[in-house]
Order: sequence, then structure tokens, then C-alpha cells
Amino acid sequence: MTFFSAKGISIEFGGIRAVDNVSFDVDKGSIYTIVGPNGAGKTTIFNIISRIYNLTSGKITFEDQDITHLPTHQVVSRGIARTFQNIELFDHATVLHNLLIGRHIHCKSGLLSDLFFLPSVKRMELEHRRRVEDVIDFLDLQHYRDQLIQNLPYGVRKIVELGRALCTDPKMVLLDEPASGLNVDETEDMAFWIDDIKKLLGITVIMVEHNMSLVSQVSDRVLAINYGKVLAEGSPREVQENPEVIKAYLGEEDVR
Repeated sequence: MTFFSAKGISIEFGGIRAVDNVSFDVDKGSIYTIVGPNGAGKTTIFNIISRIYNLTSGKITFEDQDITHLPTHQVVSRGIARTFQNIELFDHATVLHNLLIGRHIHCKSGLLSDLFFLPSVKRMELEHRRRVEDVIDFLDLQHYRDQLIQNLPYGVRKIVELGRALCTDPKMVLLDEPASGLNVDETEDMAFWIDDIKKLLGITVIMVEHNMSLVSQVSDRVLAINYGKVLAEGSPREVQENPEVIKAYLGEEDVR
């Protein structure tokens, strides 16, 4: 069984194909990275997977189930979480409250049970808090747990957004440029977290990233695209040394 598969996915905007017949498979427990220049269609692929956009053609399967036309909330409930290139957090809420929002998809109580705070609701709330505290410990966010997002450094906010995705208990997480805006030390920390998400939590990762050092450090497989079309697929080294990729994305300098 293929864990995740995109077959011939395409999408058009005003007659222009932003993604053109792209296919790739992702193995369970791996880190799969999509690279390419700005405007290549990388984030558009994420928007297709998370059902923000509707496909023009193609098919997406997850755990051998067709999710091509599922509503967005059902994609999340199936176990696919996501971060965004532009951080999407609630600035005037604490780290703890932002992470608790990630547990919303697991809330099964009704209006009356919530109103009277029945024992079942109390047990559920305690379980949500326990799961969030586990994520706080995993990402070393204890120092920031009660601080407002607006008061945090940019690098910490990126970790918090990653934490909120983990709070959904995903089987697979989509990371949209996790190293964007980070300095060298913060990028190293991010590489550490991504590797641990795979090795310690067993979560599959699909990542869009420009930082080729990070890509080489954590990726099992890499897909390079340009103008919405596939240029190359393979190991990080194979893709970086591909002449078409060097020409379209890396330039003439071979980055290793």
C-alpha cells in the first residue's frame, strides 16, 4: 500500500496551468521535499493536498483512500496537518491557547454537555491539555507556554505553529518553508525538530523548502519542479546534481 500518492495532478487559474501533470509517491515515515524557484507551484501543491484548491485533473490518495474531493476539515480529521509560509497564529493568545486550538478537531462534545461541563467533557479537556503539554515538552516550549504570540521572536513562532500542527495528532504533516526567515542557528534547530518528528513520533513529512542545506540534511527524497512541471526526482544529491535543476533553480553553483 502506498501511504500517500499524487497522480497526474493539475490545476488551472485563468487558463494558466500552475501545476501541470505532477505525480509523486511518499513512503510512510519518510521526509519528502518539494523544491523549485518562486512561482514554481510548490505551495499550490500543498493547497491542492489540503483541499484549499480543487483539482482540474488528477487523483490524490492517502492510506489507500481517495481524498481528491474531501472537504478540508475531513482531510485534517484523516490525519493530514499543515503549517504555512506566513505564520497563521493568534497574536493576542498565549502559546498554550494556540496549541489547544489544534485539538479542536478532536472535540466530540455537544452544546448541552459543554454548558453543564459534564464529567465526560472534563475528561476530554484534561486529555486535550495532556496532549498539548506533551507537545510543549517535545518542542522545548515550556518557557513560552503562557506568553502571548505577539511578544515572541519570529523563530519561536515558527516552532509554535509546528506545535499546533502536531497537536492535531497527524499521521502526515505538510511543512511550507519551515526555515523561511530563520537564522542559521534557528534553521539547525528546525532541522532537529523535523528529524525528531520522523524518528521519534513516526510522522511522515512533506516539506516545501528553499534552504538546500536543510533539504540535504533531513530529506529522504526530493522532487524538483519548475513552472508547475516535474524536473527531477531522487535523493537530495541526485536532484542537486541534475543539470536541469541546476539551470532552473540552483544556478550554476553546485550547492552541497
